[in-house]
Amino acid sequence: MKDCCSNENGAYELIVVGAGSAGFSASIAAAEAGKRVALLGHGTIGGTCVNFGCVPSKAMIRAAEALHGASAAARFPGLSGAAQIDDWSQLVAGKDDLVATLRQKKYADLLPNYEGVDYIEEGPATLVEGGVQIGDRTITAPRTLIATGSRSLVPAIRGIEDVDPLDSQSLLELETLPESLIFVGAGYIGAELAQMMARMGVKVTLVTRSRLLPGAEPEVSDALSEAFEAEGVSLLTGLQYDSVAASEDGVTLRIMQEGTAKDVTAERIVITAGRQANTEGLGLEEAGVQTDSRGGIVVGQDMQTSRPGIYAAGDVTDRDQFVYMAAYGAKIAARNAVADGSERYDNTTMPWVVFTDPQVAGVGLSEQQARDAGHDVKTSVLPLDQVPRAQAARDTRGLIKLVADRETDRLLGGQIVAPEGSDTIQTLVMALKAGMTTKALGETIFPYLTTVEGLKLAAQTFDKDVAMLSCCAG
Repeated sequence: MKDCCSNENGAYELIVVGAGSAGFSASIAAAEAGKRVALLGHGTIGGTCVNFGCVPSKAMIRAAEALHGASAAARFPGLSGAAQIDDWSQLVAGKDDLVATLRQKKYADLLPNYEGVDYIEEGPATLVEGGVQIGDRTITAPRTLIATGSRSLVPAIRGIEDVDPLDSQSLLELETLPESLIFVGAGYIGAELAQMMARMGVKVTLVTRSRLLPGAEPEVSDALSEAFEAEGVSLLTGLQYDSVAASEDGVTLRIMQEGTAKDVTAERIVITAGRQANTEGLGLEEAGVQTDSRGGIVVGQDMQTSRPGIYAAGDVTDRDQFVYMAAYGAKIAARNAVADGSERYDNTTMPWVVFTDPQVAGVGLSEQQARDAGHDVKTSVLPLDQVPRAQAARDTRGLIKLVADRETDRLLGGQIVAPEGSDTIQTLVMALKAGMTTKALGETIFPYLTTVEGLKLAAQTFDKDVAMLSCCAG
């Protein structure tokens, strides 16, 4: 792995602070444009996704699905199954091996292939006039891109600092499996990890100020809540956090729900209440870089900050908190920074996925967002029990909701709750990119006995009762 000293003339055209997905994407884009880049580690190479987020969590979620799948076999007549955890520490070690392999293969081993990129891993970086201070030296360049990511946000609950709370990273590093857990926060991270641990045999209570997946459609939240409760997850919603303290049985969280105080007790408490940008110590205020209430860097559509010449991308910004959008935004930022580009960040057809079971996925505008944007809205909601694939699989948990403009019939968005929702959503992405109408989607040929066929049926539901159609009649 190269260090900055390999650059004899020291003339960099871009400094990238942060060596995660966004940092690597920006560095590669600039190098491909023939520019010299100083990539500053400012933390662990590979960033949050590979080391602490996407990769380790999805590996463990798949393991939990394998456990659950055995017992779920009983939904078919004449079948039964069972599975168990034989060695929790071995499961965790396997996850760690995967993380280490991908960190090396997809990050560290890539650097020698890009002659224009010098990697510097000396320590934290601070913006200074004309460049960045790292360690005892100053790296200079006309443009800088910040991609330092985010970390778990700890809510202001009285006593929280005294109970050693877990987060999405430390939860997956536990040496022994706890008997019970309280999850604070029911966004996509809380939802995924709470169900995962419940399937591992842990007694789980999930508490939230609003509802499960508050950013999703209400019908989607309700459908997933039913699935969680059917698996034994205790879901407490619409509440306020009062305090938390150590107790005989571990940790007790006091909540206020409809004016009544309630105590929830478990062995450990897990904080999954959102993310906070890693911006401390960067010298943003001194550099004139504007941030929002969570410390996120405010960027324009060109990914430039309020300080000309300084760009930002990924979770450290006020943009979408997904690894693929971090890489996408970073590529735009790098091209605009070093090649005088005029590319713009566009998330109008950005898909998003929550890896629960059933999976939740969406793209485009929700019903409320469409109304707020001034559309005369029409919607269709198709229960999964109307999708032949779900009937054959004997798993009808979920639904598909589509949103369209009433006057033009153009599709505006949609959300899916289904076992194969993560793969199905991309077809709706392409439909939105093509500007399709509900009529056109409903007349498109789809293969029978697939989950994606549900999109066609959901489109037809705007105008007819699909329960009255024979197989493939539409």
